[in-house]
Amino acid sequence: MAAADLKTLIVDKALALGFDVARVAPGELADRYRLAFDAFLADGRQGDMDWLARTPERRIHPKGLWPDVKSILMLAANYGPTGDPMARLDRRDRATISVYAQNRDYHDILKKRLKELGRFIARTTGTELKVFVDTAPVMEKPLAQAAGIGWQGKHTNLVSRDHGSWLFLAEIFTTLDLEPDEPESDHCGQCRRCLDICPTAAFPSPYTLDARRCLSYLTIEHKGQIPTEFRRPMGNRIYGCDDCLAVCPWNKFAQASVEPAFLPRAELTAPRLADLASLDDAGFRQVFAGSPIKRIGRDRFVRNVLIAIGNSGDGTLADTAERLLHDASPLVRGMAVWALGRLAPQHLAMLVAARAAEPDADVRREWDAALPTAPAPVP
Repeated sequence: MAAADLKTLIVDKALALGFDVARVAPGELADRYRLAFDAFLADGRQGDMDWLARTPERRIHPKGLWPDVKSILMLAANYGPTGDPMARLDRRDRATISVYAQNRDYHDILKKRLKELGRFIARTTGTELKVFVDTAPVMEKPLAQAAGIGWQGKHTNLVSRDHGSWLFLAEIFTTLDLEPDEPESDHCGQCRRCLDICPTAAFPSPYTLDARRCLSYLTIEHKGQIPTEFRRPMGNRIYGCDDCLAVCPWNKFAQASVEPAFLPRAELTAPRLADLASLDDAGFRQVFAGSPIKRIGRDRFVRNVLIAIGNSGDGTLADTAERLLHDASPLVRGMAVWALGRLAPQHLAMLVAARAAEPDADVRREWDAALPTAPAPVP
């Protein structure tokens, strides 16, 4: 079979399996991506994401991950929202969850399709291949740009002229010698909406992200207490942040996803903070079974919810925060102190016995910072 016909056959199969875009990238990347990644690591902008610094040579070049790769099939699935993701930010008694996490875990959905497509390619060609969906150190956004799916915008995420900022990516590395598609060029122009909207100023310059300041990183990847300076800017964002994606003007060409697994579950579009804060571990696992949210665990999740409660300005949520002052998790206890200090500082001052009994030094520091008249700092 001619190489062009084989490429068409593979692309048609990918689209038939539910991918919205299928294009081919070469098995190598320009050196400018290596230089940018080296600078990212040198500045420590990866925060707690230690895996980014492990074996960087495997991440920087596709051949570092698999020396035999010749062509990379880049695949994308549209998860465009049905409405404005930022419309819920003003509902302070409710939680805002990132669009991608309001239903099934996309890794599970795309991996099943990838494996079926991989089996089809292997049966048809006998080639060796490897499939990835955020499961290996693959620089998928630069590869997507090299394949012409979109370009890395100033917010460092992929932007598509057809789908805006709402694409999941996946890859199949192959030993096939397929003709690469034309790469996409940058179409951001002078626009900087994504940079200006960021609530924590996480972009030190265009095309540069400091993950340590990013609410998506802080609410999902960060394992400790969220630094004080970022708590108020979080608002009611309890899992991820869509602000920089949602304001992109290229979204005017995007279409809402029709994939059932990506459509928002009604109970996750604007859940009540009080209900989420009441979840124990079993309840958390039940509510978020099959969801990407499950991977952060109940304690980090309730930590985030309590920050949203503290930002709500809703005094009726003070009782919810008070009940969690004695939670088994210091992450939760610490943020319960912070939330109650924001909603009812004088009431918090009446609960100093709980502060005296607190065994965790970090939580005691939260008490000392929140009390109207703080005692001596914790050593």
